[in-house]
Amino acid sequence: MMRSMYSAVSGLKTHQTRMDVIGNNIANVNTVAFKSSSVTFSDILYQTTSNASGANATTGTGGVNAKQIGLGTTAAATKVSITSAGASETTGNPFDIRLTDKNSTNFFIVNNGSENVFTRSGSFYVDGSGNLCMSSTGYTVMGWQVDETTGEIRKDTVSALRIMQEKNLTSAPEATTQATIAGVLDENDTDVKNDAGRVMNLNFYDNLGYQYTAKFAIKSTGTDGKYTVELTSVLDSNNKNIIADLNKQQIAQIFGNYDANATLGQYSLSKDYKYNDADQTYEDSTGKKFKPSATDSTVFEEQGNPTNKVSITDIFSGITTTIANNVKNNTNNYQLAFDAQTGHATLTGEQTSYDLEFDTSSGKFKSIGGENPSVMLNMAALSSGLINTNGNFQNITVDFSQCLNYENGGKSTIGADAGAVDGTTGKGRKLGAMTGIFIDTSGRIYGTYDNGNTELLGQIAVAQFSNASGLEKVGESCYRTTLNSGEFDGIGVEISADGSSMTTGELEMSNVDLSSEFTSMITTQRGFQANSRVITTSDTLLEELVNLKR
Repeated sequence: MMRSMYSAVSGLKTHQTRMDVIGNNIANVNTVAFKSSSVTFSDILYQTTSNASGANATTGTGGVNAKQIGLGTTAAATKVSITSAGASETTGNPFDIRLTDKNSTNFFIVNNGSENVFTRSGSFYVDGSGNLCMSSTGYTVMGWQVDETTGEIRKDTVSALRIMQEKNLTSAPEATTQATIAGVLDENDTDVKNDAGRVMNLNFYDNLGYQYTAKFAIKSTGTDGKYTVELTSVLDSNNKNIIADLNKQQIAQIFGNYDANATLGQYSLSKDYKYNDADQTYEDSTGKKFKPSATDSTVFEEQGNPTNKVSITDIFSGITTTIANNVKNNTNNYQLAFDAQTGHATLTGEQTSYDLEFDTSSGKFKSIGGENPSVMLNMAALSSGLINTNGNFQNITVDFSQCLNYENGGKSTIGADAGAVDGTTGKGRKLGAMTGIFIDTSGRIYGTYDNGNTELLGQIAVAQFSNASGLEKVGESCYRTTLNSGEFDGIGVEISADGSSMTTGELEMSNVDLSSEFTSMITTQRGFQANSRVITTSDTLLEELVNLKR
């Protein structure tokens, strides 16, 4: 009789434990990422009043089972439904992150100041020190840092993600290294035909992020499909022309054919004439020497016999009159050098333009400066002593392959843009200030800047356990490892490794199912009530026993 009372007492205690768990579940029905628990009952010790006996062949009797009386129940285990994800709640906060599991249950790694603990609650914010932290506790979110030598994530021991530190608030400038000339060049455009030419502006940056504007002029040569492109000025941010004090020879080093060292043979120089550098005369095969006429710029006169004249085209066959005059006059625009032993003459000059040519049948680009699709804006020459720039410029490859020569009603659309044809490579940037932060589905954290740049700042790591249900709840939506959960290696894993992901602007809700909890509450109440009736009934029996003697 006393056994029934104590069995009922154990039942009361166990059902009270279950009720406590149900109450905790319902209390946390709106707790972010809360995982509900359930209680498993088991029976406890049995009192054996008669042991089992086996069959007796001699007497022909069978075996007898043991006689046992149970002594009640106990709470065998509380199981956390940790692998069951809660529904998603949209918040719109970019620092709210929901973990979406594919094959494994993932946990954020946070540090409480003394150890790493784990959570599914992804409600984060950036604290005053620039650290990514849990908004409820201030625990720092742990992850991987960026390797400064490679610019990629270094998956090493996790550390606090200080995403708003000083070095991340700005994005380093980049010098422009490529440019593209595109659009339609109409030969009937009045700007192309005048002396100033059709103006194009190329905005570019140096190594320190200072902006400059290179101004080009496209002029018609009078021949169909052929034009010249000339660098006219380079303006700084104060609209000052930094090449204003350079001579043609120096400007040609920046944009032009100055260092081409073209042989006169390439210009069809007649081999019958040799240039003598000592007296600056041209000698024919008979030894007669000729010098430019002082009265007629189209002819050369024999030295000592001015009546014997030779035309320019005889000496410089195939060379245009302009170039021939410049060479024969030995002006500062062109310099002629002659090797007396080999008969090899070379021409160098200050040609501050390039020849731009189109296919006259299709109107498509043909060449710039010969057979090339691009030419070099040699800005590094400015850093080599032409002007005092502290070595800030990079050479810029200017691609002309995208421009066309069509009739467009006398209006040209041709223009210059920084960057390659793909629109992104080599554009260059100014110094950028951070304008925002975003986190992608793999946990990578990026900063966005007002110079158009995007930089990797770090990556949120996650932890996975062989038995996630074995983790110990430590409150504040956090868990700690136990001997039965598996250890954390200090490094963690990338969430996308098994197809899982992170979603920003969302939180994981509690996985408490109120319908199940209320049903369990009813059965728990009835179980508690039934056990209390056992005690009442046992008390009545004891009362009858006491009343046997009156």
